[in-house]
Amino acid sequence: MEDERDQSDHCTNEDTVQSNVDSMATSSSQILSRLKRFNPPVWAQGLKNIPRFIIPLSLKNNQIKPWNLPDIPESFNVFMRREDTDGAVISGNKIRKLEFLLADAVSRKCKHVITCGGIQSNHCRITALAARELGMTPHLILRGDVKDVEEVGCEGNLLLDRLCGAQMYMVPKQSPYLTELKPRMEKLADALREKTGEDSYLIPLGGSNVVGVFGFLTVFDEIQSSVLDSGITDIVVTCGSGGTVAGLCIANHLTGSKVKVHAVTICDDANYFHNHVNETLQDVGLTGIRSEEILDIIDGYKGRGYGLSTEDELEFIMNVGATTGVILDPTYTGKAVRGMVLELQVNPDRFQGNRILFIHTARSQSSPD
Repeated sequence: MEDERDQSDHCTNEDTVQSNVDSMATSSSQILSRLKRFNPPVWAQGLKNIPRFIIPLSLKNNQIKPWNLPDIPESFNVFMRREDTDGAVISGNKIRKLEFLLADAVSRKCKHVITCGGIQSNHCRITALAARELGMTPHLILRGDVKDVEEVGCEGNLLLDRLCGAQMYMVPKQSPYLTELKPRMEKLADALREKTGEDSYLIPLGGSNVVGVFGFLTVFDEIQSSVLDSGITDIVVTCGSGGTVAGLCIANHLTGSKVKVHAVTICDDANYFHNHVNETLQDVGLTGIRSEEILDIIDGYKGRGYGLSTEDELEFIMNVGATTGVILDPTYTGKAVRGMVLELQVNPDRFQGNRILFIHTARSQSSPD
């Protein structure tokens, strides 16, 4: 009887193992089936480094609606296109980039996704959640004031990072990307490969590279007819890593649109972002145009710095919410909208016309400091 029971147990264990293997294979097959061939718009088909695949992750919302912002000069009309309501906790401009970046990761059969950002990074949070949805393990290298990841708590985006089981690693708050964050990501990828035999997919700050830029090329394609029908003269967007605005201004240029694109910086400066866009232009094969010719960068509204708020900024956010029902956040959109409103008041000539579209790129889950 013991031999029979042992044999039965052995068979059961083998069946369980085989069942798990079959389940993993089915899951992998299902994820691969979500890959869609990317067909770029006609006006973008001459670009270099066009991604092969896209994985739809967002809910498209192409509506452009009037936005009755307080303190706007009477001669201006402001409209809003919402990217903050296109997919629950994985909404916003970052998911548009990740539709291409994670498609690339899946097509390469990577098992890990490594990215980096601030301790309350929207990009890191959305990347972690989307990676889990696609069966990959997220690894987040976070810049902050603490050395031990156990000391950072569970506030804001960190709670969602923890809930999806993201592996988190702390680095000093002022760590530059090229000399510290990128090498750290590469070293982690090497360690994971040595330990597990599995490949990792590395995503830069904000998902802003030549793959991610196609996210907002496609957004511009989606809204182009609505922009024309609404008589929009200017588009304004928050600028935190440069990928979103790179996609918008490149698409605006390629389509021959007469709209003027503006980016309100919430970190770094105009020179940094023009350099980033110029590098992207080179990467996609547009060598005869410069960022300075197709993009207006609005600087001077960072306040105390990234993730830090002033009393005036918080009062502005509260006023917008109370009067329009639109929620802005203190790290990204709050500073950008305030900068736009103040520029409309004190420097109206920098705008091409009087019908302004603000693209709401989502809000941070963090609390103001």
